[in-house]
Amino acid sequence: GRSALRRIHLAGLLLACLLSPVPALASDDTFELWLNPSVTADLDEDTSVEFETAQRLRDAGSGGVDTYFARIWINQKLDSHFTVSAAAGRRINNGAADELRFHQQVTYRSGILRGRLRLEQRLVDNADQLGLRLRPRIGVSVPLDDAGNWTGFTDAEAFLTLRSTDIGGQDGLTGIRTQIGVRHDLTESIEVGLAYLRQQDIRDGRPDRVGHAPLLSVEIAL
Repeated sequence: GRSALRRIHLAGLLLACLLSPVPALASDDTFELWLNPSVTADLDEDTSVEFETAQRLRDAGSGGVDTYFARIWINQKLDSHFTVSAAAGRRINNGAADELRFHQQVTYRSGILRGRLRLEQRLVDNADQLGLRLRPRIGVSVPLDDAGNWTGFTDAEAFLTLRSTDIGGQDGLTGIRTQIGVRHDLTESIEVGLAYLRQQDIRDGRPDRVGHAPLLSVEIAL
């Protein structure tokens, strides 16, 4: 109906703003495939635990490596708008140093607007020191049908390195991630998603690395 068309039109305007990537004067572009299955279980009305995994498969000639991670989240809903979460996870980088990460984040939702602020601590094997990174993200999520089974979404996320894992390493804005896609509720407990994701790694003194990836996700609620 008209209300759905208005929602899509508004989302389209926001998409144009969110998905305007930081221009790269020079870049190495690669094709990747990202998979993101997860399982969530409620502990009570406001608390849940989530087991999240990801598989990021990269072209062998891109200079990047395949990445696999698993992490456990504890989510606490504060009210209808805010949720706080904490997580710990292990990342396996095939051909590079592996990593242990801890996350703390606050998420916000109101109408079609979505926001997230994540702080992460990075313990990279054989690195000089603990790395700190802040990751603000803003986006929209728009119902595409009256039943609410189809949802369109987009978001943009900045990677702000507060302290590099290497002494004297790069800090400041070191990455931009944008994505646009759809989600579909297969059942009351299974949601699948398909998105186009663009990951721009900003590198001092070298061309930026820009990855283009289809992202397939499956979320199961127990």
